[in-house]
Amino acid sequence: MLSEWSAECSSDDPILVVPWDPDPNHPNIGQFIDLRRNPYDLDQIPEAELHPPLMQALRALNAPRSPVFTAKCDAWPLDAEARAALQFELGLNQEQSAHGFASYIDLLWRERTIFVSFHQQEQRLTRLTRLSGQLDHPDAALECILRPAFLDLTGPREGFAFTLYVKSLGTDVAHAYENWSRAIEAVTSLLRSKDFSGA
Repeated sequence: MLSEWSAECSSDDPILVVPWDPDPNHPNIGQFIDLRRNPYDLDQIPEAELHPPLMQALRALNAPRSPVFTAKCDAWPLDAEARAALQFELGLNQEQSAHGFASYIDLLWRERTIFVSFHQQEQRLTRLTRLSGQLDHPDAALECILRPAFLDLTGPREGFAFTLYVKSLGTDVAHAYENWSRAIEAVTSLLRSKDFSGA
């Protein structure tokens, strides 16, 4: 699996705010659902209802033993430009990569000392990309973007979150979706593994 991470933490970059006020100009973005407290509220997340692999990832990443919890998510077919870019990065030919699928999940660390520390998150994302680069998914890519976050669930806190992108290509629509499904499952398992948390 091709894996990399970067930071978007300048004053011009967006900040992840949790919870957020619903935006009437973007009705497709609903309110924050705290799946740690209410795991059965998965049925209130349309993207999870449409894509069972995403639902399974959300369930696992919000489970009690997970080091992170989720904020926003989405999943979509890759357009021609995004497919071409990923095809080039993965070194695949046109026949192998005629279709593509992708998702993102915004993640926040549960442990306060990690949430507020750029340095500690930098170390963890470096570890995550190193370990995920060893996964046997040659048709998939993982990209993590570290960004500022403002969290106000039990009191206001400023820190950092990261967006987890998983993208895959395939010979047809079903194959691309299956490759994405297996890739997001592998990355989710890695995030909850002893290899990652205990390395």
